[in-house]
Amino acid sequence: MCVALAADVLAVWRARALLWVLVRREVAARHAGTAAGLVWPYLQPLLTVAAYYLVFDVVFAMRLGAGAPAHAVGTFLIVGALPWMAFCDAVSRGMGSLIDAGSLLQKNALPPVLFATRAVLASAVIYGPLLLALALAYTPLHGWRPAVVVGLLPLLALQLALGWLLGYLLAIFAAALRDTVQAVGFMLSVGIFLSPILFPLTLFPAAWRWVLWLNPMTALVLGYQQLLLQGSLPPREVWAVAAVWVLLLAWLLDWVLRRSRDQLVDWL
Repeated sequence: MCVALAADVLAVWRARALLWVLVRREVAARHAGTAAGLVWPYLQPLLTVAAYYLVFDVVFAMRLGAGAPAHAVGTFLIVGALPWMAFCDAVSRGMGSLIDAGSLLQKNALPPVLFATRAVLASAVIYGPLLLALALAYTPLHGWRPAVVVGLLPLLALQLALGWLLGYLLAIFAAALRDTVQAVGFMLSVGIFLSPILFPLTLFPAAWRWVLWLNPMTALVLGYQQLLLQGSLPPREVWAVAAVWVLLLAWLLDWVLRRSRDQLVDWL
């Protein structure tokens, strides 16, 4: 049993009122001092996906070959790119959350999990509505099918769990070894090339496709593509791999928590 992790989840639940205040402050801090205000955190990812569509579908009118989930390149890219941006934002901000809150944790007996959770939930407040809007925008491709509603919410829940577990785990590693931030930042920058975001899975050499499954977002990206581009539920393999990643990270995080609990604040 993941006793240490369960204790942290319980601490988050007990401090949920404080957590909500922290999340609101975190979101507000992202646009503090900007003229666009609250619009700016949402505008950046929207402009990015709009650029994909404009360049690949409108200007160059690029098309994918037979067997791809969609023929238009930009339309295909957006479905994977937006969830990937949400994942990178949650993981990177979660990873730096304990270091950023180091002085506060040294002076107050607050659970460190609150600050990792705050960072990931603040990211979800930004990207969650964007992912839902993406689903609404893609419904004309296949008509409104119940599978989209049934499958989208579990995918979003799995991505939130994945981002929280990995962000919190990396936050502890970053507290112990600051090189973690640089190493993970590089891995996130190249991770998009080791996933079926820029190209369909069928275009990757069959002998090397196992490499893509080392990316925890591969299964979820395939799930989003199946739902939004084809309007059908993802296959069982997608759910199984995503669940395995969540369970593996939960076990690893529990193991790390049990061994770092007494030293964590001192590392900060």
